[in-house]
This record gives sequence, structure tokens and C-alpha cells, in this order.
Amino acid sequence: MVNIIWVALAAIGIIYAFFNGTIEEVNEVIFSSAQDAVALTISLVSVLVFWLGLMRIAEKAGLLDKLAYVFRPIFTRLFPEIPANHPAMGYILSNFSANLFGLGNAATPLGIKAMHEMKKLNNDSIEASRSMITFLALNTSSVTLVPTTIIAIRMQYDSMAPTEIVSSTIIATFISTIGAILIDRYFHYQRQRRLI
Repeated sequence: MVNIIWVALAAIGIIYAFFNGTIEEVNEVIFSSAQDAVALTISLVSVLVFWLGLMRIAEKAGLLDKLAYVFRPIFTRLFPEIPANHPAMGYILSNFSANLFGLGNAATPLGIKAMHEMKKLNNDSIEASRSMITFLALNTSSVTLVPTTIIAIRMQYDSMAPTEIVSSTIIATFISTIGAILIDRYFHYQRQRRLI
């Protein structure tokens, strides 16, 4: 569905530019934006490789396991349908740890694996389970201690203080995570009341 929306938006924009007589400007923007995107992506690779390397070192040193151990009691309450030692819980905790360090690119495959395992627990139903919805809400609003991608982008564009956003990011993502949990629980209990 999202693909259809994007194609429709692009088609409407091109058709409008054609009738408006600005198709050449659209072509210029497309090619210059593509060039900027490639340059930005290449510049981000070094920073992401650095942080992914640190994440790998932390994983080998057992730091992620320790983080998972610390957060396991909280996550077993957030995901009561998932057994504590199930692979889905491990993927959820790993995804949370990766997001905690601002490594969204590393967190994505872990999130997909977590969803896959939760789908198995849900008997491969096409309808999302309570745990899947909670995980999606948490993953979208995840607490971030070090926003590595944003810092890298700010460095690329010569920010005077690329790390000054760390404290505001921690506060904003903490508030968004609490909000996501509260909204998730509110709608879950509303649904439970309707079913009774």
C-alpha cells in the first residue's frame, strides 16, 4: 500500500510539472538530490562502521548480554505473551540495545527477526498479536542515548557542535517511549473491555 502511495505522489508531481512547464527543474532537482544522497550515504558509512564496530566489541565483551539481563524484567512485563527464554525475547532485547546506541541500521534486522519469531508464537496469523503491536510502538519510539546517524549528518554539514543534541535526544526519546507504552496499554485495555 505504501508503495502505491509513493508511486502516486511521484506520478502526480511529474504530471503537474509537465503541465506547469517546470519539468526541466524537476529533472535538475532529481539528479542533484540523487548526487547529494549518494555523497551523504558515503560520508555516513565511516561513522556507522565505527559505531557498528563498537557495538560488535560491546557484544563480544558481553555488554549487550548484561544490558539484556538488566532490561529483561521490564521486557517480560511489557511482553507477557512471550516466554522469557524464547528467541523472540532475545531479538527484542538486542533490538532495544542497538536502538539505545542509535544504531537503527543494526537494529532493523534484529527487529525483523523478532517480528518473525513473534509471528510463529502467534500461529502465523495474519493479524498482529499484542506483543507485535507493543514491539512496533517501542521500536518506533525507542530511547536513544547516542544518536549516531544524526551526529554523523551534523558532522557532514559542518556543524559547530554536532554532539550538542545528545541531551535533548535522550529526553525526547525517553518521553516518546513512555508515551508509546501508555498509549499501547490504553488501547489494549480498551480492546479488552470491548471483548468482555
